[in-house]
Amino acid sequence: MLVAIDIGNTNITIGIFDKDELIGNYRLTTKVRRTSDEYGFMLKTFLDNSNIHKADVDDVIVSSVVPKVMHSFRNGIKKFMEIEPIMVAPGIKSGISVQLENPKSVGSDRIADCAGAFYEYGGPVLIVDFGTATTYDYVDENGCFKAGTIGVGIETGANALWGQTAQLPEIEIKPPKTILAKNTQTEMQAGIFYQYLGGIEYTIKQFRKEVGKDFKVIATGGLGRIVCNHTKLIDVYDPNLIFKGLKIIYEKTKENK
Repeated sequence: MLVAIDIGNTNITIGIFDKDELIGNYRLTTKVRRTSDEYGFMLKTFLDNSNIHKADVDDVIVSSVVPKVMHSFRNGIKKFMEIEPIMVAPGIKSGISVQLENPKSVGSDRIADCAGAFYEYGGPVLIVDFGTATTYDYVDENGCFKAGTIGVGIETGANALWGQTAQLPEIEIKPPKTILAKNTQTEMQAGIFYQYLGGIEYTIKQFRKEVGKDFKVIATGGLGRIVCNHTKLIDVYDPNLIFKGLKIIYEKTKENK
């Protein structure tokens, strides 16, 4: 079995593979001050919940964009699972050729998303990841990561709105029933949703204009559910894309050992 872990700025997501089948996935909040015992115990609890003993796990692969948690998290894996995890870092075999100005600066989660999308859906493909930030990554038909765009995530933008305005309340982010809102809460929901949706659609159209050819659009990320059913420009919403990508990277890494 393989445990695939993505450590993001907001959440840590954990996927468990039995051969090629994803048999469980879990999510916990990213907190810098957790100890290795806390992380290790949480991981063991997730495995227990899936009726998996640590001896059944062959390997653990981890991508992370939060360096401050890595010492504790890595030690938690080693202490509770007795496995040295494989870290997704510059130079690891991913099957994706990163052709940006500074490949080493690209987040490991984006590389995993690109690998998952290219090998699952083919290329050319645009991957839209709805997380703390919203990222757009374009991979051509040869598996070359050619360009990307980073924007504000919908929740991040909403937090800024009510955090910087004294009279606007914190609200649930969800699609409104109508844009013709008549109270502060629904006015905010409509404004946040339609402004964000419009930005997504314009960005995808601009990629198509400048790339000059058609491509698939694959969306992922926990907040993607909010918008993907409201636009025809996204072909597939795949919440497990990061796990698929990490599994591909793991297999390619093992092939080269």
